[in-house]
Amino acid sequence: AQGATAFVTLEPCAHHGRTPPCANALVNAGVTRVVIGASDPDPRVSGKGARILRDAGIEVIEGVLADEAIEGLSGYLTRSLKKRPEVTLKLAVSADGMIGRKGAGQVAVTDDISRRMVHLMRAQSDAIMVGAGTVLADDPDLTCRLPGLAKRSPIRIVLDGRLSAPASSKLVMSARNVPVWIAGLASADATNRAALEAAGCRILSSEDHEGKVALPELLDDLGAEGISSLLLEGGAQTARHFLDEGLVDRIVLFTSNALVGEGGIAAPLKPAHMPAGFELVRQETYGSDLRRDYVKV
Repeated sequence: AQGATAFVTLEPCAHHGRTPPCANALVNAGVTRVVIGASDPDPRVSGKGARILRDAGIEVIEGVLADEAIEGLSGYLTRSLKKRPEVTLKLAVSADGMIGRKGAGQVAVTDDISRRMVHLMRAQSDAIMVGAGTVLADDPDLTCRLPGLAKRSPIRIVLDGRLSAPASSKLVMSARNVPVWIAGLASADATNRAALEAAGCRILSSEDHEGKVALPELLDDLGAEGISSLLLEGGAQTARHFLDEGLVDRIVLFTSNALVGEGGIAAPLKPAHMPAGFELVRQETYGSDLRRDYVKV
């Protein structure tokens, strides 16, 4: 690397963590120029990494493709600033405004291309979360099933204050292969807790807010665990709770031409009625489906 240029998406760190400072490593490597995309808001780093480089006589160019760098680092930046993961709410909505059908388990609302894109989103996330109702009604796997990406399956988290997830569910039965964390309350049945822990699930002892898991405190705990990106997949009630608490940072909305019909479960939001403060930043077509990405501004 002697005499080379280093291109980095994030300002090199200036503090000792699990490894020594990256800025010092670049100095020791003998590079002569560093091109930086995004500045690091972490007070242990902000401006200090670039200063170490300049003090060593290295040319530093900052802010190159900064918006693109920030987009790619959004999970890390959210955790750095807010001390919690970035929350992305993913919804698939039928033409008649439904996300499923009561008592029918998992209902395919979108086509195969969209479903593969969702699996890619899972592979790109640190963790995925659903409510206990989704586990009971749909019995999902919540893994990434794209060829070659199974090992990128995220940590699977269940909001389950009563610890009611059945031992026979796919999530619990596969907990030793892909991690399952269950956010439960201290008041939950001790027998249920013991059974879930025996199956390999990790129980997150969560704070109680009106008989339910306190979401802001749970997200703080997940941030402290190193979770930067959280994909929220369901169900409607869980999505509504996160939206009401103002804890959703991004919304990825898939809409299709399919009709669910009688007995449908209404979506917590629709393209024509998005929550205030969200801006459409991307729109893509997958076969007959339309994907819209919104970011909270």
